[in-house]
Amino acid sequence: MEKGKQITEEIVDTDHWKDEEWLDDNAELLKALAHPSRLKIIGFLSSGKKCVKHIWEALDLPQPNVSQHLSVLRNKGILGYKREGSIVCYYIKNKKALKIYKLLVEEE
Repeated sequence: MEKGKQITEEIVDTDHWKDEEWLDDNAELLKALAHPSRLKIIGFLSSGKKCVKHIWEALDLPQPNVSQHLSVLRNKGILGYKREGSIVCYYIKNKKALKIYKLLVEEE
């Protein structure tokens, strides 16, 4: 991006900035995504459901850290999970979170 260049874009519904509930909900979503490890998790899960062991092995992060980040993302409604016996697998259930991740990737 050119330094100092003004960016504008016409948005269909321009009144969202007035809606406090909408603002709070989206600020919470952005806060939950605002950690490099959580973005890694979203990126890894963008191809589909994965089990916890595969997540922490693929991301090369300590298992307790991955569990903590998964918990944050799950509690904010970004991830869903399915228990298969003793194995827990996670998937992205919040489409907006996935769209945000894809937007970040596309803008590079």
